[in-house]
Amino acid sequence: MSLSWTMPRKTTDHLLIKAPVKVAVCRKEGTGSCRPAGEVSVEPGANGEFHETLPVDLAAGKPRSLDYFVELKSPKGRSAGLSNFAAILAGAAPPPIAGLSAEVRADGVALQWRGEAATLVRLHRKLLTPHAPEVKPEGGPIKPSPEPELRDLLVEPPAAGEKMGALDATAHFGEVYEYAAQRVVRVVLEGGDGSKTLEMDGKVSAPIRVEVIDTFPPAVPLGLVAVLVPEERTIDLSWQPDTDQDLAGYIVYRSEAEKDWQRVSGPQPLTGSAYRDASIEPGHSYRYSVSAIDLTGHESKRSVWAQESVPNP
Repeated sequence: MSLSWTMPRKTTDHLLIKAPVKVAVCRKEGTGSCRPAGEVSVEPGANGEFHETLPVDLAAGKPRSLDYFVELKSPKGRSAGLSNFAAILAGAAPPPIAGLSAEVRADGVALQWRGEAATLVRLHRKLLTPHAPEVKPEGGPIKPSPEPELRDLLVEPPAAGEKMGALDATAHFGEVYEYAAQRVVRVVLEGGDGSKTLEMDGKVSAPIRVEVIDTFPPAVPLGLVAVLVPEERTIDLSWQPDTDQDLAGYIVYRSEAEKDWQRVSGPQPLTGSAYRDASIEPGHSYRYSVSAIDLTGHESKRSVWAQESVPNP
């Protein structure tokens, strides 16, 4: 536990204080008396500090409020009265996180752990591959801010029957992160000037290193429609655009009369969600299917096929 405060430079009679001042520190639990915790000597106008390891009786049991006060004393022992209180949580700290593990998924980094499920958990994430700040060119567009090197994620306790864990959907492919976790106990105190939330942190777990490698194909395209355009002698295809950030484009496949599927959209992925097939013949029926491919070459499964026929003249 650490306290800090600012010492006065003058007495209540507006006289300069010329010597270090004795400061008594006491603590009060509930409605009990303020029990002495220690004394320090601080120069006038300086920042005072007091550090204490809680006694065994206060470091055990359920979390509860503990109020600290400081009291300035003159060389003759006269008291300036108790300061305003500073509240902390006494009691046993929550148990440490056990078995922290991570799995890279298409939608982020999934983290899991074992142990008590009734507390909040704070995840500490450190970016191990920070990027050098980019210099904005004059007159150029404003680029997004770089990813912060340190980031904390607060995880609520799981609902009944659910596993303990969290999904870090803000992790980026191609980066390396370090994760650690600690349990957090929160107590809300109600007072005349409103509520105040106190926290007690458990021990931080050993860190784990996670390299976020993209091995996942884009989502399968949806909503494929094939429409014959007689006057153009084409079959026009359209589908819903994919929203994957690393999407390179689409590949169109065609099959005729139960034959094998053939790629008909050319060697390069289509950048738009539409395609016109001009290589059709009268009296034939065609089936079409579309896949999505990302910048690293991962291709999705093909979509549900759509069929269109070309009548004889």
